[in-house]
Amino acid sequence: MSKHHKKYKKYVQKKVFTSPGTLEYVGKDVPIDTVVKLVEFNDEIYQQKIVKSISECQLSPIETHVNWLDVDGVHEVHIVEEIGKHYHLHPLLLEDVLNTEQKPKLEHFGEQNIFVIMKMLQFNEALNEVETEHVALVLGKNYVVSFQEMHKSDVFAPIFARLKASVGKTRKGKADYLFYSLCDLVVDNYFVVLEKFSEKLEELEIKIIENPHRDDQTALYELRRELMQIRKAVLPLRDIFGTLTRESSELIHPNTIIYLRDVYDHILQTLETIESYREMIENIQNIYLTSLSNKMNSVMKTLTVFTAIFMPLTFIAGIYGMNFDNMPELHHPNGYFYTLGSMIVISIILWIYFKWKKYV
Repeated sequence: MSKHHKKYKKYVQKKVFTSPGTLEYVGKDVPIDTVVKLVEFNDEIYQQKIVKSISECQLSPIETHVNWLDVDGVHEVHIVEEIGKHYHLHPLLLEDVLNTEQKPKLEHFGEQNIFVIMKMLQFNEALNEVETEHVALVLGKNYVVSFQEMHKSDVFAPIFARLKASVGKTRKGKADYLFYSLCDLVVDNYFVVLEKFSEKLEELEIKIIENPHRDDQTALYELRRELMQIRKAVLPLRDIFGTLTRESSELIHPNTIIYLRDVYDHILQTLETIESYREMIENIQNIYLTSLSNKMNSVMKTLTVFTAIFMPLTFIAGIYGMNFDNMPELHHPNGYFYTLGSMIVISIILWIYFKWKKYV
């Protein structure tokens, strides 16, 4: 049973027959404590702190200030539940936050907040494979709450650095622009993962063309599985950001819609790249099968040539192997040497003929 099937079975066992809104973590076991960071900023100030108690997560009363609560790790249910109560988040929203198997989705909770689930993809150099991280974003009037599955690195570190250095438009923008920046970071990282995937695909293609091996079939299957994993993470975003760019909301300023359209274009570009890689894998599969077939044909051709060479020799040996007394050649003093010489000459002639026809 594959890892995916094991995870899905575990998910089904936990979620079946539970009431809607039941808060229960579904995902990998994480040995690290959840880290909650609160950032308050505008174009003039920037304040960041580690939250020790959820009571410290008070929103700034100043409307020009943007509040960003980043929750790194969703495995501690009580913390997510307390944050939900503090920001008046719907129980179904929190349920999806805790379920790392939840596919990407978009939910509008009136004019209170917009909820988006995405999948952050990262390439693990050590394992040489693509890893998926669950990311959930909540956009409110002047705040953003981001939930990320605990992994080795903070996926939003570039945004923190950008805000601290006051680089770009993020410090000058509102909560909706911060929401866009987080989404854009996740989508842009898809290109990095696809670039690594392309390198693996090209290496395997060269290897198969030069010297195909039966292990290459397994490698192709793993690449196809990884590509389907990437596609599963990206495909739902096409409808999500298509909806965000079409539907008006008080939480998203019209100027930010233009930036969300850019994210939408990147998603379409990513999907086109994925489709091209799918075709490449099919072509490499055909190359692999053709190479094996050519290899088998070469072996069969060689066996056929040797069979053709030894066939007349076997015929001659069969004739002179018959136990008849009335065979004059058997009593000739040099009969053995004449027969052996004839067999050698016939073999040489046939070999030269096959070489001339380029059969060998």
